[in-house]
Amino acid sequence: MEVGNAFQQDLLKVMASSLQMAIFAPSIQAMKRTLNLVPGVLIALATLLTNPAAAQGEGTTRSYGEKITPEGAISTMELAKVMSTTDAYRTKVECEIITSCVKKGCWMDVKLPDGDVMKVRFKDYGFFVPTQGLEGKHAVMQGEATVEVTDVATLRHYAEDAGKSKEEIERITEPEKSLMFLADGVLITD
Repeated sequence: MEVGNAFQQDLLKVMASSLQMAIFAPSIQAMKRTLNLVPGVLIALATLLTNPAAAQGEGTTRSYGEKITPEGAISTMELAKVMSTTDAYRTKVECEIITSCVKKGCWMDVKLPDGDVMKVRFKDYGFFVPTQGLEGKHAVMQGEATVEVTDVATLRHYAEDAGKSKEEIERITEPEKSLMFLADGVLITD
């Protein structure tokens, strides 16, 4: 078996050493103490071998909505390019999260390459993301991107959900044309 990184190799050495100590222990009591460590070491090793991101010290990835994988995701730059020629496109996209709804987690805003923001909602209001702590996190989303005109009432509702001041909300007076994404599933990496 090939073991990936130094941490995994060290863990394997500890496990091997524990087993040797158990086999050659001077007493039954010492053997039992050593064998008590083996299940935990085996679980840790199995976790690291089956979850390379954890073994490499990368963040934890949490899944929301339908189960998806990050494979095949396009960048927001590629998405913007495609959306300049169509009104709807089903895809998987990688992005950086700006914020999420602070009341329910029923939407999030993600960065587009030109400094614009894309609103992300969740299919059939069927799942939510955390209401705090998503700023700057990496996400992969699967669903449909569309060009949408958002009316003033909805824009004000989003501003209220985002915790904007009354003055900021009242300054919203025009509908807005923008990219919107309706996600079936989302992966967020800490």
